[in-house]
Amino acid sequence: MKPNVFRVVVFSFLILILIFFICVFTSPAIFVDPWQLAYAFISDEVRFALSLSIFTATCSTLISLVIGIPVAYALSRLEFRGKTVIEGFLDVPIAVPPVALGVMLLIFFARNPLGMFINESVVRIVFEVPGIIVAQLAVISALTIKLLKETFDGVPARYERVARTFGYTELETFLYVTLPAAKRGILGAALISWAKALGEFGATLMLAGATRFKTETLPIALYLNLVAADLGNVAALSFILLFTACLALIATRKLLYGGLAI
Repeated sequence: MKPNVFRVVVFSFLILILIFFICVFTSPAIFVDPWQLAYAFISDEVRFALSLSIFTATCSTLISLVIGIPVAYALSRLEFRGKTVIEGFLDVPIAVPPVALGVMLLIFFARNPLGMFINESVVRIVFEVPGIIVAQLAVISALTIKLLKETFDGVPARYERVARTFGYTELETFLYVTLPAAKRGILGAALISWAKALGEFGATLMLAGATRFKTETLPIALYLNLVAADLGNVAALSFILLFTACLALIATRKLLYGGLAI
């Protein structure tokens, strides 16, 4: 049988990109021996950075869900003037580089009267742990809203109309019909947002700084160790971030598609 040239070409590109990323993902191990890598995994700095990253990423993800679910539902179900403009505006944080977003946050909390009041009288944000959560939230919130809106768009509106004919209020319909129907998508959005928050670097560096054993998340720790040329910790932190990202994506795929079939 004559080979399909087009299929051979596109499949070759697929293999090429797979080989490229496999080489990239495994390259940190080249510069350290296994014992050095194992010691780095259990070092105090790596354990602190991992625990802080998990804590802040979880907090920012939960907050983004609390905000994002009603916002995404409104964008999915309600029709109002300026909706397209608002949707486009909410996509801006996705396009803005995290470093620039972090600079804007720093200026807001350090120079804007409202931001200064929050930072000085409510909770310390600048160069503190809450600043990490705020930075992560600013980066992931738009992504969370976008993913949740797509989830609500996929829930047939007729389910809600049927519920209303049975006497359910709008709130009861949302709580007992819409949310259960969208639970897989919501969990998937949460996992993707959590993984994004876990790896957030630019905005965190600008707003919370890079202080060891204080605002040292995994990406910040990787940066500090790279500056100090500590390749053992750099490799360990790289693999931790890679592993958590893969785990989150695998869990998301299983939730959304019901399996990991090859």
